[in-house]
Formats: sequence, C-alpha cells, structure tokens
Amino acid sequence: MWIILAILSALGLGFYDVMKKISVRDNNVPAVLFLNTIFGTLLLSPVLVGGLMHGDFGLGNSIHGHMLIGLKAVIVLSSWILGYFAIKHLPLTIQGPINASRPVMVLVGAVLIFGERLNALQWAGILLGFASLFLISRIGAGEGFSLRNSRWLWMSIGATALGAVSALYDKFLLTRFQPLEVQAWYSLYQAIIMGLLVVVLRRSGHSGPTFRWRWAIVGISVFLTAADLAYFHALSLDGAMISVVSMIRRGSVLVSFAYGVVVLHERQVGRKLVDLALLLLSLGLLVAGS
Repeated sequence: MWIILAILSALGLGFYDVMKKISVRDNNVPAVLFLNTIFGTLLLSPVLVGGLMHGDFGLGNSIHGHMLIGLKAVIVLSSWILGYFAIKHLPLTIQGPINASRPVMVLVGAVLIFGERLNALQWAGILLGFASLFLISRIGAGEGFSLRNSRWLWMSIGATALGAVSALYDKFLLTRFQPLEVQAWYSLYQAIIMGLLVVVLRRSGHSGPTFRWRWAIVGISVFLTAADLAYFHALSLDGAMISVVSMIRRGSVLVSFAYGVVVLHERQVGRKLVDLALLLLSLGLLVAGS
C-alpha cells in the first residue's frame, strides 16, 4: 500500500510542477506564490481550526515550537521563490532534472551535518548525481542558460539546495511534532510572510508584471497538498522505507519532463533523456545503498 501512496505522491508532485509552469508563464510570480500559500493554508485549515477550538495552540503550545516552524516557513518560502522564478524562465526539461537531484544534496548534507557514513553505492550515486547536474548545465548552455550568465539556472540550483536543507530540517522537526501539524502551521506562516512581502513590493514599486488569474494556480495547492498527504501517510505505514519512498517521489520528474516534450515542444530532447537516465541511475544507487 505504501508503494502505491508513494507513486500517487510522485504523480501529484509532477502535476504540481506542470501547474506552476502554466501559472507563472507571463505572470506576476509573487502574486501567484502568495495565492498558492493562501490556498494551501485553506486546505489545511481544519487542522488549525480543530486544534484552536479545543484550546490547543499547536506545536506543544510553546513559543519555541512556533519559532522552529517559522524558520521552516522561511526556508521553504525562500526555496519556492527561487524555484518559481526558475520554472518561469527555464525549460521544464532542464528545471525538472535539477529539482530531482535533491536527494543527492540531502545525502551530502547528512554527511556534513549529522556525520552519517555512506557506503560505496551511495558515494557512486552522489558522484553520478553531480555528473548529471554538470551535464544538464552544459545542455542548458546550448539553449542560452549557462552557469556563467544565467541567474535562472542558479536560482533553480539554489531552490533545490534549500529544498534539501528543508528536508534535513524536517528530520529534526518530525522527532518533536506531528507531520500534519508541521505542514499546517508552516503553511500559515508562509502565507503571512508572503502577504507582507507582496505589500512591500507593491509599495516600493517593484511588484512586477500585471497579475493574470489562472485556474492552474488553484491546481498548484491542490496537487502539492495531495502529494504531501500521500507522502506522510505512506511513511506512517508499517514496512515503509523512506529511501524507496523518496526515490519514487523524485519520479515526478517524468511527468514534468513529458509535459515539456509533448506539450511545450522543448529542444535537445535526446541529450536531456541521457541526463535524465543518468540521474535516475544515481537515485537508484542511493536506494540500493540504503
């Protein structure tokens, strides 16, 4: 059952990326992201309202608990801001593989921060993962997105790195709080922070292009929330292996990659397929080594 839930989570993440691409095309990124945080909070509001009605202010009813979640919100929102701008300007067949390399960065962080020791297969997976990132940067250079002159490519890498930081921070948070509680409260704090940021941008005259409403904006929140719910439920089942679940979730790149090829008719598909195969081999070695 947990395998099925992991697959559903991967599909949700794949369509989440597609909805983002549709939503931010020729649109105001901060406004789209703000609405995304609002809809995400509304979808999880029963968790917040249910607790408050019983006098439970959440996260151990402590200021310290809420400060920890506030930091989580800042990390995730920073990753999203970089990722939304990157996905607006980069082809999905470049953005997707970069984002899918997150488990590689998580393992590197686990070594540096938690002192974890890796075996030969895991080291091989990490090396292949970085080789994949190097290859996709070379392919990107052929489309005008080189590491030397493309801030969008660096934003994509930065978003992925911050996503890895968030995953490592989750390891700390989920030993103290319930997953659904963490998800609900950091969604609320993200909406508050993003709302303040939009106000500041508007008053400073840097709000960006005109906002255009698209129903895909709702789809962003729906698919992300569904993917996360399936993910957390999968991990709660007996026998679930987080290494395998994480690997399956990164399979979401296949959905966004297919959309980029079939619908958006993006270029250099053959070379990008080689890079994608290299990345999937890297993730497979990480799972095997785990």
